[in-house]
Amino acid sequence: MANSALELVALILTLVGLIGAAASTGMPMWRVTAFIGENIIVFETRFEGLWMNCYRQADIRMQCKVYDSLLALPPDLQAARGLMCCSLALGGLGLLISMVGLQCTSCIQNNDRAKRLVLIIAGSMVLMACICVIIPVSWTGHVIIRDFYNPLLIDAQRRELGEALYIGWVASAFFFAGGCIFICCNLQSEEKGPARYVYSRNSDYMAYPPQPLQPQQMVLLPQTQPQFQPMLSRHPSTVYSYSSRHPSVRGWQISEH
Repeated sequence: MANSALELVALILTLVGLIGAAASTGMPMWRVTAFIGENIIVFETRFEGLWMNCYRQADIRMQCKVYDSLLALPPDLQAARGLMCCSLALGGLGLLISMVGLQCTSCIQNNDRAKRLVLIIAGSMVLMACICVIIPVSWTGHVIIRDFYNPLLIDAQRRELGEALYIGWVASAFFFAGGCIFICCNLQSEEKGPARYVYSRNSDYMAYPPQPLQPQQMVLLPQTQPQFQPMLSRHPSTVYSYSSRHPSVRGWQISEH
C-alpha cells in the first residue's frame, strides 16, 4: 500500500516536471534585456528564446520573430534546443512506461518482478530527462552571468536571467524527485521481496532416474497361540489358594473314601 502511494506521488511529480519542461522549451524568456544605466524608463524590452526573438513595447503588445537560421544562434542555445527536445521525449516515454508498471493498473498481471523492472526503467528515463533539462538551463544561465560582468560589453549587450530558466530548474527538480522515487522504492522491494522464494542453485541434490518396481514373493507368517494373561478385577475373589507343605483336610477325606 505504501509503495502504491509513492508510485502515484512519483507519477504526479513526473507529470508536473514534464509540463514545466515543455513550458520552458516554448517560452521566449530565456534571455531578457538588462535594465541598467541611468535611463529608468525603458520603452522596449527584448526577449530571446530557443525558437524566436520577441519585442514588447511599453507593456502594450509583443511582436515575435522566428530565427532565420539555426547556425546563427550561439552555441548554448543550439545545444539547448536539442537537449530540451530530448528531455521532453524521455520524460513523456518515462511517464507512459511508468503507467504500465503501477500497482493500481492491470497491464501486467501476476508478475510483480516485471512491474518493478518496468518502473525502474521508467525512473531511469525520468532521471535522464532531468539531466537533459538542467544542462542547457544551467549552461545558458552561466553564459548570461558571465557576459553581464564582462567589462568589454556595453550595457545594451548585457542580458538577465529569464523566467524560462527558473521554470527549467524547477522542472528538473520535479524530474529528479519523481525518478528517484520510482527507482528507490522498487530497488528496495527487489532486494527484500523475492528473498522468501529464492532457492540456492549451488546445492548438492541430484536427480535420480525412477527405478522399475520388481515383484516380490509373499511370506506367510506363522500364527501364534494366544497366551493367557491374568486379568485384574475390582471385586475380591472368594476362592483363596495358598501353597502349603501339609496336605489339606479335604485331601485326607478323599483318600479315605
